[in-house]
Amino acid sequence: MAHPSRLASRPAGRSDGQNGFLRALRGRRSAPERSRPKGFLLETVESIVFAVVIFLIVRTLAFQAFRIPSGSMEDTLLPGDFLFINKFAYGARIPWSHARLPGYSEPKRGDIIVFEFPQDPKQDYIKRCVAVAGDKVEVRQGQLLINDVVQQESYAVHKASHANPALDSFGPYRVPPGHLFMMGDNRDFSSDSRVWGPVDVRLIHGKAWVTYFSWDPNKHLPRPLRMFRLIH
Repeated sequence: MAHPSRLASRPAGRSDGQNGFLRALRGRRSAPERSRPKGFLLETVESIVFAVVIFLIVRTLAFQAFRIPSGSMEDTLLPGDFLFINKFAYGARIPWSHARLPGYSEPKRGDIIVFEFPQDPKQDYIKRCVAVAGDKVEVRQGQLLINDVVQQESYAVHKASHANPALDSFGPYRVPPGHLFMMGDNRDFSSDSRVWGPVDVRLIHGKAWVTYFSWDPNKHLPRPLRMFRLIH
């Protein structure tokens, strides 16, 4: 005959096997609940890291944003214009070097290009390429001549009320190999290759592509008509 105290210690209607099964089931249910916060945190960190890596790859090898800080490219580009640079065009620079990946074109006359300022690598400039290696450049009374041919430039403007000998007369000058001669479209108010010399092609970041936003710094209002415009 079983001892009374031993019978009372067992739950009514359940065997030892059933109790063990229920304990194991509760353990399996609670394990995912305990690991869920850790799994969610890990997934969040992985997503952030992945997004940062993709952003750096795109910024380094494909496109980069740039803001127009001055009026040297008026009226093509205005202060407060925000644009994207196409790095594919001439081949993206490999980080921490002057080596480049293959591009699908070469810089040519008329291209608007963003580049590292030759006299200060911490600054980026944007100008128009008016001459390439081997070209003869000359400015006479504000008129640009390339290889002794007067250039018809619909984008060039002259806004000064009086002549500026330092900018209105230049050359003749032969662009050296591996360099570009850059000028701002606002010819009377542009510090460019007439002042600090040609640009080494290794300093190029990319070709100006499209404006994605524009802000009027004087009126403190956006300029919708200047948004999403191809740059040329």
